[in-house]
Amino acid sequence: MKRILGAGLGLLLAGGVMPVAAAAEPAAVSGIQWHGCQNGSEDEEGTELDRAGAQCGELAVPLDYRRPDGPKIQIAMSRLKATGDRIGTMVLNDGGPGGPGLGMPVRLRAAMQETGTRYDLIGMDPRFVGRSTPLDCKWPVGNGVWAAGASRASFERGVRLQADLAKRCADNQGALLPYVTTRNTARDIDQIRAALGEEKISYLGYSYGTYLGSVYLQMFPDRLDRVVLDGPIDPDQYGPGLLRTVGPANEAALRAWAGWAAARDRTYHLGRTTEQVMAKVQRIYRVSSERPLRVGRHALDDNTVPLLLLTRLSDDRDPARTAAAELVQTLLKATYGPVQPSEEFGQMLDVLFGSEMSAAASAQIAIICGDRAASHNPNSYWRDIQRHRKSEPHFAGLTRNLLACAFWPSEPIEQPTRVGNAVPALIVAADGDPRTTYPQAKVLHEALTESRLVTLRNARTHGIFGEYGNKCVDRLVIDYLGSGKLPSTNRTCHA
Repeated sequence: MKRILGAGLGLLLAGGVMPVAAAAEPAAVSGIQWHGCQNGSEDEEGTELDRAGAQCGELAVPLDYRRPDGPKIQIAMSRLKATGDRIGTMVLNDGGPGGPGLGMPVRLRAAMQETGTRYDLIGMDPRFVGRSTPLDCKWPVGNGVWAAGASRASFERGVRLQADLAKRCADNQGALLPYVTTRNTARDIDQIRAALGEEKISYLGYSYGTYLGSVYLQMFPDRLDRVVLDGPIDPDQYGPGLLRTVGPANEAALRAWAGWAAARDRTYHLGRTTEQVMAKVQRIYRVSSERPLRVGRHALDDNTVPLLLLTRLSDDRDPARTAAAELVQTLLKATYGPVQPSEEFGQMLDVLFGSEMSAAASAQIAIICGDRAASHNPNSYWRDIQRHRKSEPHFAGLTRNLLACAFWPSEPIEQPTRVGNAVPALIVAADGDPRTTYPQAKVLHEALTESRLVTLRNARTHGIFGEYGNKCVDRLVIDYLGSGKLPSTNRTCHA
């Protein structure tokens, strides 16, 4: 998942530079032990960080900030030091929630172009993720998001699964769960800032990282320099219901993809009109509700098919739409009998429905459950889904369904953060974002009264800067990070 949110809740790259005399270094680091990044011969991310000249380290932080002298956990991070006219330190977050961030500095240095060498770039694995005291509930699956299915029986099947996932977390990691919160992760970032000897840091976050960044700037408003929030979340929507309002945007993205596929019927043979393509999708939904579709070693039913489709709708560029077409082709063939998936699709199925990614999946859901309580009444979710079946026929059962949070063994230990202040920030959003919808960007912009909003028009994508290839957006972000000056007004770019 670049964002687990982007792909599953959805599942979800540098050259050498001769060192240049930099501006004054920060005070000596205290508490971080720096070392090489590679962790074993198969650690490609660590190898890439080492090749780029990065260092990795760990910082001990309180498990419970109410007991600062109590038990500690380790926060793992990477640092790619500035080689140019140094501006300061920038902390990076790739979203998720629960996305690891150790490898981000290499990718972001390239994306930031001439400004990239002016920052010490810090990639961190948030608490209980990746190398940072990882949390693992020992789930039998690598995904915590399931659709309700077409019938009450399939909904109840999903309810039992979510109850079991919550129980596994209680049994295996119950002592840690109360401390899996965004506010604690924000405090961890501030511990890193202090350990690095910085009075202020800059911050760049995607998706969930925009919520984490918003919480940090609300808690520590005087400790931020430059802030970029890309793919923004309305802070009041974050929690167990964070996908609840995105159904309409994904219905629109699905129809837009169907129109794209129809224009390429000679390639994909899914129909010559949007409606013909949509009819193929309807067949997949109908048959999967009657019997599981056999794809390789996996049996895909109406609890899982909507998620698979959603994972392919977070980007409107041709490679992503091609992947969606190939997925639909495979599932359509499976409505007539067992099929073998492509290697890439098979790996995706193994990740979602095997146990290898148990730690990543359970950490993601723990982060979602940690900030806000969820309704514990399954009937409330069922009623909500039924009310929206007509307007959101393909995704209401997924985006409005319950998570394991409905059975979570602990209640949030703090109230959710209310975001509202005048800390300057640059917010970047696509008007057709199917994961964190554009109205959420406007809400965050209004809450951050000194922010500027950069809108990418006519784009259905999640995550823009350095990823989507829009020169207008990239230049606005790079200029801000270089100068520290926000645009004088909100800006609009076009896909």
